[in-house]
Amino acid sequence: MLLSMTGYGRANTTYGHKTINIEVRSLNSKFLDVRLKTPQSYRDKETELRRLITERLERGKIDLTIELDSLEGDDGLSLNIPLFKLYYSKLSKIATELNMPQGDMMQAIIRLPNVVAPPDGEVSEEEWETVLAGLEEAMNNFNQFRASEGAAMAEDLKSRTKEILRALSELPSFEEERIGKMRQRLWQNLEEFLGRENVDENRFEQEVLFYLEKMDVTEEKVRLEQHCLFFLEELSSKETQKGRKLSFISQEMGREINTLGAKAYSSDIQKLVVQMKDELEKIKEQVANIV
Repeated sequence: MLLSMTGYGRANTTYGHKTINIEVRSLNSKFLDVRLKTPQSYRDKETELRRLITERLERGKIDLTIELDSLEGDDGLSLNIPLFKLYYSKLSKIATELNMPQGDMMQAIIRLPNVVAPPDGEVSEEEWETVLAGLEEAMNNFNQFRASEGAAMAEDLKSRTKEILRALSELPSFEEERIGKMRQRLWQNLEEFLGRENVDENRFEQEVLFYLEKMDVTEEKVRLEQHCLFFLEELSSKETQKGRKLSFISQEMGREINTLGAKAYSSDIQKLVVQMKDELEKIKEQVANIV
C-alpha cells in the first residue's frame, strides 16, 4: 500500500460543556516533524500526544491542532480583565500619538494571547479519554486520506514505469542499424583520408570491435529492466513506509538511462532515452510525496 505524504483528518467530539475540535494535517518532509497547537489546559499532555502521532503517522511535517469551544457561552471562558485593560491602554496611547484610527479595538484585543482562555484546571481522566478517542478518529480519517491519494499515485507511477519499460523494449530494433551506420561512417572516413588501397582491413576490424565495445548497452538494459521491475514490486508491497526506498531505486534507474544516452550513437535511441528521462522526472516528483 502506498501512502501520500500530504494528508488531512478532522474529528469533533463533546465533553460536558465543551466541543473539542481536532485537526491533523501534513506536508512533505524528509523526516517526521510534529508541531502541536493545543489549549493551555492540555499542555502537560503534549508529550503523550507527540508519542501517539509518532507511532501512527510515520513521516511528514505533521500539524495537530486541538481547539475548545464552550457550549455555555461566557460561563465556559475566562476573560483576563487586567490584561485586557493593559492592552487597551497601551494601544490607545499609541494610536493617539500616531494619529491613527482606533477602529474596532475590542475585537483586536480579544484575539491577543491569554486575553480569553478556557478556565484553568486539571484535565479529568474522563475528558482526556474523550480527547484521545477524538484524536484516534482524526488520525483514522487522516490515514484514509493518505491511502486514497496514495492509491492514485501508485497507479500513475506504475503507468510511467511501464512506459519506461516499453521504450526500453523498442531500443534493440535500432541497435543493429546504428552498428551498420558506424561501420560505414568509419570506412568512408578512412577512404577519404588514406585511400581505399591504403586501408588495413584487419586494423579496421579491430577499430570496429573497439567501437562496438564502447557502444554495447547490454548491461545497462538488463540493469534498467531489473530496477523497473523492482520499483513495480515495491509499489505492490504491503509495506507502508517506502518513499525513501522508491527514491533510491529511481536514482539507479536514472543512472542507467543516462548511460544509455551517452552510448546511444543514434538519434532514434536518443529519442527513446529522452522519453524515458521525461517519465523518470515525473516519477521522482511523485516519489517525493510518498511516506
